[in-house]
Amino acid sequence: MNDEPIARRLKELGYPEHVWRAGRAGLIARWRAFVEEVERGYPLGLEEYRNDLDVRAIIARLGLDAEVREFDQRLERMLTARDKRVWESPSEAGAAPFWDFGYPSNAAGDLLEGLKAEGLT
Repeated sequence: MNDEPIARRLKELGYPEHVWRAGRAGLIARWRAFVEEVERGYPLGLEEYRNDLDVRAIIARLGLDAEVREFDQRLERMLTARDKRVWESPSEAGAAPFWDFGYPSNAAGDLLEGLKAEGLT
């Protein structure tokens, strides 16, 4: 799927303009940036973390999993408490995706506070 059909599909699915205009490259860049933030120490709270997980769900929905495999592997290495579900990404395949479970092992600040407030740590 090239960028034009991806943008059209995102628009049809009701995603905001900034998402469909950015297309494939924008989604992949956002996921990479998120994974890099997690590796450094995610600076935002739980709500923002969950919003960032939604980017990965969009990537999956478009069938672009292979294009982010390296970033997925890097994120998976950072996750702990993999039995704790921190989000429910929409999944067309029915199986719960890996990124919905666990949280960064280096969670601190607002993210850690949010995880504690919801009983996830």
